[in-house]
Amino acid sequence: MTAKTGKRLEKPSLLRKDHLDITVLSGGPGGEREVSLQSGRTVAEALSRLGHSVTVSDISPDDLSALDRPADFVFIALHGEFGEDGTLQAVLESRGIRYCGSGAAASRLAMHKVDAKRRCESAAIPTPRYVHLRKGNAIAGLDGFPIPAVVKPVSSGSSVDITIARGPDGLKTAAAELLMKYGEALIERFVAGPELTVGILGDLALPVCEIRTKREFYDYQAKYFDDDTEYLFDLTLPSLLLDRVRALSLEAHQALGCRVFSRVDWRVDADCAEPFLLEVNTIPGFTTHSLLPKAAARVGIGFDELCQRIVELSLEGPSS
Repeated sequence: MTAKTGKRLEKPSLLRKDHLDITVLSGGPGGEREVSLQSGRTVAEALSRLGHSVTVSDISPDDLSALDRPADFVFIALHGEFGEDGTLQAVLESRGIRYCGSGAAASRLAMHKVDAKRRCESAAIPTPRYVHLRKGNAIAGLDGFPIPAVVKPVSSGSSVDITIARGPDGLKTAAAELLMKYGEALIERFVAGPELTVGILGDLALPVCEIRTKREFYDYQAKYFDDDTEYLFDLTLPSLLLDRVRALSLEAHQALGCRVFSRVDWRVDADCAEPFLLEVNTIPGFTTHSLLPKAAARVGIGFDELCQRIVELSLEGPSS
């Protein structure tokens, strides 16, 4: 394995305490609440099987009581708003509570798709052409933007409120709707070609997974509910391309300051076989449909062990 894709993940040293008191946080206030509750349940079940004392708690900006219970560690299973955007991480850091994954600054950066794209561009990581719209921007400025185009919220996950506009009028309508709802919008060139994802664990880029769905794109329904969505690891894509995607995934993870784990999403332009970064997810899903656990399983890391490694790697690293 080349240095660019990360060295092999060694077994982390044993914790001082074999069995921890862990709070799993799930739910939250955002549009991904139901998926977060599923992730929290599966993580809690895994940690319990490993012998840890586990308490699952819902949490929101208006109710932080879950953090009042003394615990050795907090496992964050919240996706999107509050749980993945650095807000909760900052609260935990202010209280001196150890938790899993990326720190507040990296979480905030990765969640803001425009800022994350700019950081990755500065690291020579290719991303699709884009326009960042805010209230007051002229929608007319979208005239001439390549069609089809992807219209998405700037700070959201799980493909919530994403639209693929197939014509100029549809593009302006979708952009206006997002501006009304969120105050800003990201417009990206649609990259026609295979959709790939790479899980990161420690300093290892896990095997590349191709996602195939019968829907227009890998949307919220395809991610969490469709049983016919395909997740393929035995790929016919060129090995040099796959190696490059893995190397770039680790570079993106590091460029944003992420740590312990993430999932990096890509589209490959079918015309030029060039990969384009879509986003880096700092708290990817932990459901039965989720991609990080599937990728870990390909290298012999089962779900329970994945959760344990995340705990151990998080405790061995810096607290923020």
